[in-house]
Amino acid sequence: MNEEEQTKDKFWLYVAGTVIALLVTIGVVKQSENEKFAPIKQQLEEETKLMNIRVLN
Repeated sequence: MNEEEQTKDKFWLYVAGTVIALLVTIGVVKQSENEKFAPIKQQLEEETKLMNIRVLN
């Protein structure tokens, strides 16, 4: 019974480790995408500022 309890405890430890590893991987990928598309986002914001003019009658 003692051996069975240790195996059960390790199972949940492995599950928690896997979940944490997946979350870290997703976070790293998202950060990489943000850095990759930062110049494009900046360009779009700049174009929006240039086009945001008021026309007076």
